[in-house]
Amino acid sequence: MSRFVRTGDRGDRRFRFGEAEDSVPSSSHHGYQNDAGHSRGRGRGGRRGRGRGGHPAGLTGKEIGLYYREKSLQKEQKAHYFSLEPMVEGTVKALLTRLKTPYVQESDSPDDEYDYFNDKYNHIKDSQFKRKFLDIVSGSIQQNLSRALLMSSKLRKNAEIDTQLVNDFMVDCDRANYKQMSASRSKLPVYEMKEEILDLVQNNQIVVISGETGCGKTTQVVQYILDREIVRGRGTTTKIVCTQPRRISAISVAERVAAERAEPLSKSVGYQIRLEKVMCRDYASILFCTTGLLLQYMQSDPALRDFSHIILDEIHERNTESDFIITLLKQVIPKRPDLKVILMSATLNADSFAHYYDNCPILHIPGVTYPVKEFYLEDVLEFTRFKFPPAQKLPENYKRHLKKFKDMQEKVNSFEAFIEPAVREMEAQGTYRPYVTNELRNPNSEVLSLDLIRELLLWITATREIGAILVFLPGIMDISKLHQSLLECGKFPSRSFRIYPLHSRLPTVDQKQIFIPSCTYRKIILATSIAETSITIEDIVYVIDCGRTKLTRFDITKNLGTLEPEWISLANAKQRKGRVGRVRQGEVFKLYTKAREMTFDQYPTPEILRTPLEQVILQAKILQLGSVEVFLGSLMDPPEERAIHLALEHLRTLNALDSNERLTPLGYHLAKLPLDPRTGKMILWASIFSCVEPVFAIAASLTFKDAFYCPLGREEEANRAKLDLGMGHYSDHIALAEAIRLYERALRSGNAGRFCSENFLSSNTLRLLVDMKRQFARHLYEMKFLESEDPGDERSNRNSHNLAMVKAIICAGLFPNIATVKQHGNFPKLKTAEHGPVAIHPSSINARAKSFPSPFITYFLKQKSTAIHLHDTTCVNEAALIFASPNSSIRAEGKRSLIVLNKSTSFLCKPETAGLIQELKEEMDKLLEHKITHPGTIKEQSQEDTVIRAIIALISDDDASVDLDIGRYRRTDY
Repeated sequence: MSRFVRTGDRGDRRFRFGEAEDSVPSSSHHGYQNDAGHSRGRGRGGRRGRGRGGHPAGLTGKEIGLYYREKSLQKEQKAHYFSLEPMVEGTVKALLTRLKTPYVQESDSPDDEYDYFNDKYNHIKDSQFKRKFLDIVSGSIQQNLSRALLMSSKLRKNAEIDTQLVNDFMVDCDRANYKQMSASRSKLPVYEMKEEILDLVQNNQIVVISGETGCGKTTQVVQYILDREIVRGRGTTTKIVCTQPRRISAISVAERVAAERAEPLSKSVGYQIRLEKVMCRDYASILFCTTGLLLQYMQSDPALRDFSHIILDEIHERNTESDFIITLLKQVIPKRPDLKVILMSATLNADSFAHYYDNCPILHIPGVTYPVKEFYLEDVLEFTRFKFPPAQKLPENYKRHLKKFKDMQEKVNSFEAFIEPAVREMEAQGTYRPYVTNELRNPNSEVLSLDLIRELLLWITATREIGAILVFLPGIMDISKLHQSLLECGKFPSRSFRIYPLHSRLPTVDQKQIFIPSCTYRKIILATSIAETSITIEDIVYVIDCGRTKLTRFDITKNLGTLEPEWISLANAKQRKGRVGRVRQGEVFKLYTKAREMTFDQYPTPEILRTPLEQVILQAKILQLGSVEVFLGSLMDPPEERAIHLALEHLRTLNALDSNERLTPLGYHLAKLPLDPRTGKMILWASIFSCVEPVFAIAASLTFKDAFYCPLGREEEANRAKLDLGMGHYSDHIALAEAIRLYERALRSGNAGRFCSENFLSSNTLRLLVDMKRQFARHLYEMKFLESEDPGDERSNRNSHNLAMVKAIICAGLFPNIATVKQHGNFPKLKTAEHGPVAIHPSSINARAKSFPSPFITYFLKQKSTAIHLHDTTCVNEAALIFASPNSSIRAEGKRSLIVLNKSTSFLCKPETAGLIQELKEEMDKLLEHKITHPGTIKEQSQEDTVIRAIIALISDDDASVDLDIGRYRRTDY
């Protein structure tokens, strides 16, 4: 194994090359002790050879500041020194000398259709990959649609089957349970407009149907269409796909529709979401799926030949996939005049969709069956007599010139200007008592109060008839805190209440618990905005709406994601209100004033305007949609040019796009994978470097969700269990991989339940992650990167035990997401080049580390909430960074050489070491290009294998667990 020997390592180790002359300060291991990140003492201070005499003569004012800033940056940049042990250097040299012959690269004779691209890719030998790749990079959506239309469809007219379908339908209609369901369905508002809907769909290719929440459009319109097509003898040429914005919606709606048809799932109704599916038959059927799944269908069949009707439901939510499909369908529709497209929306912005489709017909369905009464914060305060904590007042001697004071004062002034006119009107009309208006003047009345929600729940349970209560909260942390508060107050005993959390991180099997009707107890559901759409919980009678939601936003000026609570839109409020009034009269308690509601936006900001665009761009490229700016400019709400340029820049850094905005071979593979480009790159490299099991597990967790959960009151135990699984590698990613590895072992021995319980892991999530690993293996086997569909195949895991290699691949996927660590006293401080000081998110096992074995942390996500947090972190060494950097360079720096990874990271080293690194990087780049363009597995003892062995020799580090208390990291056999 190799070790990177650093000044400041334990004991008296020194650099092996020119110990006295070339010792250079390092911030590695425990050698970074002072505030500037430099060790103190002889040969370590970073100041040797530099005087303390000031700036050069002639500089004035700002120039002096700039001089010292540049000097500080240079000093910091040169604080890292990279070196290898002689044995490692000898091993790498010996392996590289074996590489005497270049890779065999066969040329093709030029073909008129691919002239330009054959010029560029003539080193790729003719293969199935090359033909597919050139088809994509040289083709267009119009050509692709024309080809797709020549393909046969599964929807073929069969008179005999059509007759049988009619007969079966008539028999079903006479069944008692079907009649009972039909009677219930006929009470929905949409039933009155059944014939009008069907005629409109029959006579128009595109229709917009808007309706109030609870009118029945989601479950009924699809059935009306299917039933008419069957009765008219067109069942074999009918298959309806209906998209839902969320997984739980797709499942719950499919189950509801199947129940209304008095049949099991898999007959005429099915669903498909990521990792879960119950497929229906290929004709006379309805398939519910997520919007992203429909986009995947369009990759293989852009003309959607296997569907007769496309229904896009809940499009007012404006998620990225919905907007993408709405735009893409404008190109498909002229080529498929037989295809029917139905857009279903809430009422608030339905007109904009009709306008986008050239003023297509729009039909409005009236609202809910039962009346819903609304109460606002002023009413809630009158009911509960709740008092908010007094507003914080700054001391008289507080420094009022500080930004913090100015920001607080601005918020107070803004609130007072907003609330005072509304309160005066209440007082003038005498509608509310003084204790209510006094509380409304308190700025804390607009701060989320879990205590107020608890008091309101107690008031409802004491004064209202039994019925389930749905509470909308901004995020998972708020759900957790309220849940704990309700349990600890002792007023919600389990014999009388059932309290359920509902959020996206729950496995779908746990989410389904909320649909079980309550009989002898009152059900309280604490939910995020996931409960807003397409979910009918029959016994919900009361809704408490906090008026806030957490939205992911991308600040293009700072290149930073944020996740912060903000006021909802009127559309959100309407959806939340619509959760009641389905089966009986309901009540909604809004924890904001009527005056505040008047300031809400009409509907949410479209997701495509507030998130990064990398995946959207890759989807556009694989679908051959031409210039990204032109395509994205044709959306209903085009994103800003700056956001597009940032995404293009990131994809070029990943080498997914070339300088002409065309897919590279790597980009082609990444676009084909149902993954974020970064995790896609990880699994491709894992297949090349034979460490499939751990990297696939990590990629699955980052793509879907990690399996760890944190029970209320047992946070320390849960944190310790996760830390144990990290095995001292300072890596959330290693902990995720180890959790899945041990879970699979426990499954084989029949101890999976005990393992999950002891380690605070969700068995359902782990099961789905194991399925994802198999899906990845299947994808890469079909792409020829693996020899087996089994992710556990020995040939795919020759290096899976080498966790230094695993961490290097993680780093390669996440690069340039790197933070540097500097020791400040007993605590490490982190910063990134773009945003300065950052913090590791509390859920990370690295959040409590007092020191790190290397001054570099790679991370999956940087997001601003209460602070700028790094999520899913791994401590990596210098060699991993050199391996991960796609565009590193080497230049002379006096008697030494400088390896430059990017603007903020570089390493000094001896010229001999730099030459070796450069040669190995060139060989690695050739290897990666060859494997990406010639998919195939790597054989042992081959030239490719030699390069990989040299890379492993460079990267492997047997000192990854310094200062590790082995007793803490117990491994139990399950």
